[in-house]
Amino acid sequence: MNKSELIDALAARTELSKATCAKALDAVIDTIVETVAEGETVTLVGFGSFRASGRAAREGKNPKTGAKIMIPQTTVPKFAAGAGFKAKVAGKDE
Repeated sequence: MNKSELIDALAARTELSKATCAKALDAVIDTIVETVAEGETVTLVGFGSFRASGRAAREGKNPKTGAKIMIPQTTVPKFAAGAGFKAKVAGKDE
């Protein structure tokens, strides 16, 4: 499912216009991205948590030449699925 298909599904479930659903989805995504970028965690109970996580510097290889390179430390977004989401995917939700 891509973003436009998700907007179509939201519009069908909520009986709101596609334009309204698109604005709402964009606002939710923007808010999550901005909040996590500030170092805070966003928790949606039953769905999951979004957070920023540090990745240490490490040694890697250039795939073309095989030469060793240093990969600098960085901060990356992480998502951890909630219990309800995990149960539904596993088919255990009743």
